[in-house]
Amino acid sequence: MPWLRLRRDTLWEEKRSVTITQHLKGDAMRPIHLLCTSLVALAACSGGSSGSGSTVTPAPSPTPTPGATPAPGATPAGTPVSIPASDAPFTVQSYGSFDNPFSVAFLPDGRALVTEKPGTIKLVTIGGTTKNVGGVPAVEYGGQGGLLDIAPAPDFATSKTVYLSYSQPGQGGSALAIARATLNESGSAPTLGNLKVIFHQQPAGDGGQFGGIIAFAPDGNSLFLSSGERMRKTPAQDPNSALGKILHMTPDGKPASDNPYRSAGGERAYIWSSGHRNPYGLAFDAAGNLWENEMGPKGGDELNLIEKGANYGWPEVSNGDNYDGSPIPDHDTRPEFAAPKLWWNPSISPAGLVIYSGNVFPQWKGSALLGAMSGQALIRASLNGTAAQKANQWDMGMRIRDVAQAPDGSLWVIQDGDDGKLMRLVPKG
Repeated sequence: MPWLRLRRDTLWEEKRSVTITQHLKGDAMRPIHLLCTSLVALAACSGGSSGSGSTVTPAPSPTPTPGATPAPGATPAGTPVSIPASDAPFTVQSYGSFDNPFSVAFLPDGRALVTEKPGTIKLVTIGGTTKNVGGVPAVEYGGQGGLLDIAPAPDFATSKTVYLSYSQPGQGGSALAIARATLNESGSAPTLGNLKVIFHQQPAGDGGQFGGIIAFAPDGNSLFLSSGERMRKTPAQDPNSALGKILHMTPDGKPASDNPYRSAGGERAYIWSSGHRNPYGLAFDAAGNLWENEMGPKGGDELNLIEKGANYGWPEVSNGDNYDGSPIPDHDTRPEFAAPKLWWNPSISPAGLVIYSGNVFPQWKGSALLGAMSGQALIRASLNGTAAQKANQWDMGMRIRDVAQAPDGSLWVIQDGDDGKLMRLVPKG
């Protein structure tokens, strides 16, 4: 069987699995489960370099059907979902199934936008009906790539602006891109209009680990973007590369004025922090602290407090090991690198992050909630200022890709996979 150069998250994209032996970018082989993935390369779209503001030609969209249609697998909405965690203080209800969903984001009126990695956005009502959103840009779908995060602008109620991240196809390979567009609902079906790429990661190339999570600053005047190191390790420590970084930019894609290296120009001007591997969660708490979770190698998944100009050490340090079992120096051996507030061995594959601020689960207010894909769990960490403590890990019996809070304070999660459910958590009692 040929060697497969894939990472952990890629290998768990589909449900059907077989045991094989893997070769990981020069690491020695080890037994793993390969989840058979259909790699679909979509047509290339025009894009710009960092902060170019290039207008994008949308990918061809399916012919819209007027009116809302029931989400597949969601008849009726609110169908109970059984989970193994009998001790969980919540029950779970399904509001539809989706094709490899990546992100869920809520609009001010309580409706949700769900991204599907093959390149589709669904507008979902609380009743579980959906509409396809037209005007989505072409994406390079396969493994960890595709359509990734979506985030309504802080002023969405008046501007109708949304931001989305995705793996942008191109001649030199794929690149993480972020675009903004206007959600137009004046016709029979919603459409993204005036879509422009405001930033795309350099250099482009092969590999997964895009990151791609968007978080707006509390004042709404800038945004942060997590950028993975694309399985290349060393760019995370390259001060002139956008790979393996947390980036900070204005809403139109220019380097933010308070960035530590803004005067350097180029990719470096966007860098807020460095030394990251594959950041899949990014969220602010009520005090304005920025929290991030990221996947380590073989173990060493992290919850980090992100600080301006800090270096988090990858690949020089990690609390995990290389895939061949060879050790990586722990964080405590290199105090010049910022250490995680929490870390996990064995791996949980963290994905999605919300700092809860609602009243539906008042006992969790101020806590970090994150999904776990290989860990198949919902995890709660209690936060106290800049400190964090592990609190709960509920067995969901499925890979949790994203966690989100709706305007009414309800909590929602998305299941990873080709039939991934959008689910609401309902307090017991």
